[in-house]
Amino acid sequence: MSLLDRLKSSGDIKSFSYQELPELCSEIRELLIDTLSKKGGHLSSNLGAVELTVALHRVFSPPKDKIIFDVGHQSYTHKILTGRKDEFETLRERNGLSGFPKRSESDCDVFDSGHASTSISAGLGMVTARDLQNEDYKVISVIGDGALTGGLAYEAMNNAGSLKSNFVIVLNDNGMSISENVGGLSRQLSSLRTSSGYTNLKAQVQTSLEKIPVYGEKLVAQIRKTKSGIKQLVIPGMIFEQMGIMYLGPVDGSNIKQMENVFKNAARFKGCVLVHVITKKGKGFIPAERHPSRFHGADAFDRETGLPLSTKNPSYTDIFSTVIRKLGQRDDKVCCITAAMMDGTGLKRFRNLFPERFFDVGIAEEHAVTFAAGLSLSGMKPFVCVYSSFLQRAYDEILMDVCLQDLHVVFCIDRAGVVGHDGPTHHGLFDLSYLSSMPNIIILSPKNKWELSDMLKYALAETHPVAVRYPRGEACTLFKEKRQKIEKGRTEVIEDTREGDDGVVILALGSMVENAYHALDLLKKDNIGALLINARFVKPIDTALLDSVSSSTLIVTIEDNVITNGFGSKAGDYLLDIGYKGDLLKLAFPDEFVPQGTVAELYEENSLSPEGIYRAIKEKVISDGKGKA
Repeated sequence: MSLLDRLKSSGDIKSFSYQELPELCSEIRELLIDTLSKKGGHLSSNLGAVELTVALHRVFSPPKDKIIFDVGHQSYTHKILTGRKDEFETLRERNGLSGFPKRSESDCDVFDSGHASTSISAGLGMVTARDLQNEDYKVISVIGDGALTGGLAYEAMNNAGSLKSNFVIVLNDNGMSISENVGGLSRQLSSLRTSSGYTNLKAQVQTSLEKIPVYGEKLVAQIRKTKSGIKQLVIPGMIFEQMGIMYLGPVDGSNIKQMENVFKNAARFKGCVLVHVITKKGKGFIPAERHPSRFHGADAFDRETGLPLSTKNPSYTDIFSTVIRKLGQRDDKVCCITAAMMDGTGLKRFRNLFPERFFDVGIAEEHAVTFAAGLSLSGMKPFVCVYSSFLQRAYDEILMDVCLQDLHVVFCIDRAGVVGHDGPTHHGLFDLSYLSSMPNIIILSPKNKWELSDMLKYALAETHPVAVRYPRGEACTLFKEKRQKIEKGRTEVIEDTREGDDGVVILALGSMVENAYHALDLLKKDNIGALLINARFVKPIDTALLDSVSSSTLIVTIEDNVITNGFGSKAGDYLLDIGYKGDLLKLAFPDEFVPQGTVAELYEENSLSPEGIYRAIKEKVISDGKGKA
């Protein structure tokens, strides 16, 4: 019987002896590597947090105690320790375990996460609610040093500094920042500062001094001022202490016993306390240790080599990477900004060639956008390269700092539409809805790899804000002969299977052009003719085209965005304004959060696969009696 088999429910980890824990951690890593090699997922972050998670669960008691994982991409061990080991093989599958904490999945998951820098704010809210209701439990927010680059984390810490009851923040530092001060002196200071005797003495001395009439508070302030000058030289956590947060560490993230001792002391502190834990991303799997970013969100891979199992055609990200490099060579004003996603957005080659024009601002999308506004105002041509799901964090900055001033900033929106297994926190299904409500911005979406290249060149030549959105995955290689010049607000005809001008008109956007094209063959077999249009632009919409097809009995819009306020809504609004009398069928994702699953599954379930498009149009044609089937 393996040690893993003893993990049936939350709390079982407490029954293991220290002698058994190394083997248990080894078995957990084996399960992680074996499962993720077959189905993909966040490997390096989870491998690095195994011992840390074990130590947390041995000291604290979920679900009574609340452990909040920032982002949540390091929570796989947490799932295994809380009774979900036997379901782990369903990780990231349709109707299987989520790749992130999910409250509907377990009462040990206390906050649905997926985006960075939120855990401290959420934790502080839970601490405050606990105190207001006179309840007794611990709240622990686990945040990585990468997520700590997000401004929201500092806003929360500034608020938490004045807290008078216990709140534990665990900084999972895997080497990206604030990791220099590891050594004998730091360990000695950590040993002193984590002892209950020291913290109790400090509290008693402060209380006694404050009771001295007139001079007490001045004495405490002077001692703090003198002490802080020395601390700044030797204590790596001084920035936290200055915010009113007790700092403990650094602590070895592979030493469970040491972490347990520090967590127990942290749990006794009356106030906000931060425990700084040093971990190693990818620990236990050599390819992930050597290339942690490659295994951040990995596809299925060979266990021996770490190489991907499938060889794919170039993705849209690959095409973008090539084009942006060429644009950078041709124009020395082109610069690129990303928010801790250099590899994910395909900017590594640009960075290598033009390091002085590449800016990774950390997980700070708001800053990235306003930073780009400043660059644009000063004569540069900034490209902000962000995943769709993360760009929405900068809504206000796009609206107020870029669009209001009508600045030439190009937004390269990767992972638009559904992204598959990462689920609702990562699908890019809202960008069309919120961006198209903003004045001055131009929004485009390419049908294939050549059109992406042309749209990026068009965006560079523009003078207004421009957003180019493209999906995850292999770039479409159909329609090579359909490479018409990009003209502002103009569509292009892909194919016309109608007899005369009567029949169905389909306006498909971006990746939906390919699916609609395949649906034409199915419709043709049922004697349903259709005109397929590549919409290209969401804003400005091609009003001339809509005028020309307004006599059609059925107009269909297809987009990989939520139906609310999307491309179909924009087309529908215009058709209503011009008195269109026919029917409008809008095919899009519903006004809800779309679950995880393969892209093919999600398309099929929402009538966006070729077969789904065919069925939806056929049903509409038959029900209205406007065609023959």
